[in-house]
Amino acid sequence: MGSIQYGGSEDPIHIEDRALAHLKIVIATKLRRQESFTLSWKHPEGDAVGRSTIWVHPSIPLRFTFDDPEATPLNARWIEELMHTANSTGGISLVDEVLETQD
Repeated sequence: MGSIQYGGSEDPIHIEDRALAHLKIVIATKLRRQESFTLSWKHPEGDAVGRSTIWVHPSIPLRFTFDDPEATPLNARWIEELMHTANSTGGISLVDEVLETQD
């Protein structure tokens, strides 16, 4: 289980490593463009039941920490789906992985 440390908060945001790797690409892309946005997620099992949203801004410190020392292979379709949510008025929603399909 990876985590995001955001701003001065002492409470990390826990996100599974694979999802975090994909989310990192989308967040970095938005921040590189100097775009602010919201990020929403359902709390993982073991945390308090519910969901959270944060406002992400390029000037606020952000750190991604992964439990797995090896980078996970990325799924381009999942990144595209996350980018689609990132460009909506609701901001990034951590959606389930979109699996590649063979036609």
